[in-house]
Amino acid sequence: MVLLHVKRGDESQFLLQAPGSTELEELTVQVARVYNGRLKVQRLCSEMEELAEHGIFLPPNMQGLTDDQIEELKLKDEWGEKCIPSGGAVFKKDDIGRRNGQAPNEKMKQVLKKTIEEAKAIISKKQVEAGVCVTMEMVKDALDQLRGAVMIVYPMGLPPYDPIRMEFENKEDLSGTQAGLSVIKESEAQLWWAAKELRRTKQLSDYVGKNEKTKIIAKIQQRGHGAPAREPIISSEEQKQLMLYYHRRQEELKRLEENDDDACLNSPWADNTALKRHFHGVKDIKWRPK
Repeated sequence: MVLLHVKRGDESQFLLQAPGSTELEELTVQVARVYNGRLKVQRLCSEMEELAEHGIFLPPNMQGLTDDQIEELKLKDEWGEKCIPSGGAVFKKDDIGRRNGQAPNEKMKQVLKKTIEEAKAIISKKQVEAGVCVTMEMVKDALDQLRGAVMIVYPMGLPPYDPIRMEFENKEDLSGTQAGLSVIKESEAQLWWAAKELRRTKQLSDYVGKNEKTKIIAKIQQRGHGAPAREPIISSEEQKQLMLYYHRRQEELKRLEENDDDACLNSPWADNTALKRHFHGVKDIKWRPK
């Protein structure tokens, strides 16, 4: 199995294994699905952290309004009366004005937070350092865990306009958002390796050879965005060590230049009478007043 270290730009994303005989059409779609799936998990974790702190989403026509404005306009949060967290709610106002402030109690909050941490660990970039490959099954497992935690805390479900529910139902609208710029459509995804585009009409082995123990750094890119930057010759850590070595070397040469050329004459090995005094037995004689 060929090991792919998938990156977006210079940033590591995940590891993935595939046979050398894999069609690149299939592999590119697989990489794009895992990549986008990890982004979905990250978006859900971010929104669920807000859910744990401030409750469900307000209706779009009530978001950002003050209590006086809501009362003056006679607006009502009908879903807020239905979607009560298990064990009752604890009021915690959302200063941004996106959520209704009816947060879950401490026990239910911990259910959400613990599940969030577990889901983050599954798709974490630290899996690259640990040598763990991330599969679509692992991404789906993380999504199922998050969905289960929301169902435990909100058995009545979430409002249809809540971004968490929309993510679970694959109805999220990311147009015009920063998160939307990170997503790469499967049909527009491209893989690059060694400054070469891995064309979908070929097999992986056409580029990396028949050795199934090959490890490559593959970069995922949006079609039409050009070739990604080449990998640096040395890593950032190696570059730091190299710079530190040259800095120490320069300091050492600077000290040598500042030393007097005749300073070495005071050293014991430069004393031309040392041998004579040694044979006369007068070596290391010290004179002190009585």
